[in-house]
Amino acid sequence: MTLARTCPALFLAAPASGQGKTTLVAALARHHRNQGRRVRVFKTGPDFLDPMVLGRAAGTQAESLDLWMVGEADSRRKLYAAAGAADLILIEGAMGLFDGTPSGADLAQTFGVPVAVLIDAGGMGQTFGALALGLARYRSSLPFAGVIANRVAGARHAQMLAAGMPDGIPFLGALPRVEKATLPSRHLGLVQAGEIADLDGRLDAAAQVIADSALARLPDPVRFEPPAEVAVAPPPLLAGRRIAVARDAAFSFIYPENLDLLRAMGAELVEFSPLADTAVVADAIYLPGGYPELHLKRLEGNRAIKASIQGHANAGRPIYAECGGMLYLLESLLDRDGERGAMVGLLPGEGRLMPRLVGLGLESIALPGGEARGHSFHHSALKSPMTPTCTGRRRSDGQPGEPFYRLGPVRASYLHLYFPSAPEAVAALFGP
Repeated sequence: MTLARTCPALFLAAPASGQGKTTLVAALARHHRNQGRRVRVFKTGPDFLDPMVLGRAAGTQAESLDLWMVGEADSRRKLYAAAGAADLILIEGAMGLFDGTPSGADLAQTFGVPVAVLIDAGGMGQTFGALALGLARYRSSLPFAGVIANRVAGARHAQMLAAGMPDGIPFLGALPRVEKATLPSRHLGLVQAGEIADLDGRLDAAAQVIADSALARLPDPVRFEPPAEVAVAPPPLLAGRRIAVARDAAFSFIYPENLDLLRAMGAELVEFSPLADTAVVADAIYLPGGYPELHLKRLEGNRAIKASIQGHANAGRPIYAECGGMLYLLESLLDRDGERGAMVGLLPGEGRLMPRLVGLGLESIALPGGEARGHSFHHSALKSPMTPTCTGRRRSDGQPGEPFYRLGPVRASYLHLYFPSAPEAVAALFGP
C-alpha cells in the first residue's frame, strides 16, 4: 500500500499580476536553500520566464502545475514526488488568486495547500484589511494561511496595515521595497534568467529580506496523497530519431516536460543556436518560442544556419515551430520600431510586433494522434497567404483560437503545446 507523504508547502498568490509574487517565491526558495533545505518550486498555469528564475533560486528545475493543461493526475504525481524528495514545496500562482478557469485557488484547494496572498500595499492604509477580508472570505472552503504586505514604506506603515486587519485573518509579514532585489521585465514578462548578469546577487538580496522577517520559518506540513493510478510510460515512437532543439537567447520558451517526453519516447536531443551556429544536422528540428524580435540583425545575418534549415526542409525532414520559432521561419519579421529582418523564408508572409498583446489564453487543438493542450501568448501579428490546416479551440469559451499551419515538412503555430498532454500527436509532429 502506497502511503501519503507530508511536506511543508505554501501556495503564494496575489489579487493581480505585478504584485511581486515571483520575487517573493524566489526569495523564499533562496532563503531556505541557503539554510541547507531541499526546495522544490512550481508555477501554476502556462509560463516559461518565471520558472527560469524560480529554478535558479531553488537550485532545482521548476515545473508547471495546472489542473487543465497538465491535468489533475499529473499535477498530483508531481507534488507527491516532490513531497518525498524535498523539505519545502513552494507554488507560485498566476495573475489573481481567483482568475482563470481553472484558477490558482482551484489548484490550491484540490491539493489542500494553504494560500498566502501577497498584496502590494504601496499607497494603501486600512483598505489593505478590506482587501484581505474579501480574498479570505470569497471562498470559504479555500485553505487560507493569511496575507503578506509588499512594498511597505516603513515600520509605521507596517503597523498601520497590521492594525487594520480583520479578526481571524493572519497578517504574515510586511516586506519593504528593495530595489537591488527587483527583477527586470519586458513585453512578454520577466527578462530571462540567463540574461540577468547579477541575478544571484538579486536573489540573495531578496533572501536576506526574508531572513529578517517573520516569513523565515517553514510553513506547516501538508499531506499529499499518492496518485490513484501509476503513470504509464509513453510508447517509443521516436526511437532512433535525432531531434535538434533551438536553444539560445532568441529561442528558449520550452517546458522541461516537453524535452523529458521526447527523450522518454526514444528521441536523442541535441541543442543548436540559430544565433551562433552555422549548421544543424538532425532527423527533425524543434523551434520553440522566444524573442527573435530582439535579435533581428543576428538572425538575419546568420545566412549559414538559415541555409542549413532550408536544406533540412528541402530534404523532407520535419520542422516543428511554435510562436517565435514560427516567426523565424517566415520571410521577414518586423520589430516594434518597424525594423525589418529577413528570416529563413520557409513560410510565406511576415510577422510584426504590435504595441499590445495579440493572443492570450489556454487552448487545445486536434492533431493527428490526439488532442494536445497548451497556450497562446504573443505580441506579434502574422500576415500570410497560408491557409491553416486546423485551428485551436479556446479553453475560456470554446471559440476558434490559433491557426495551425502545415507546409511541406513544416508544422507551425502560435500555440505553445504541453507535449505530455498528447504524446502520440507530438510524436507525429517529429516523425517521418
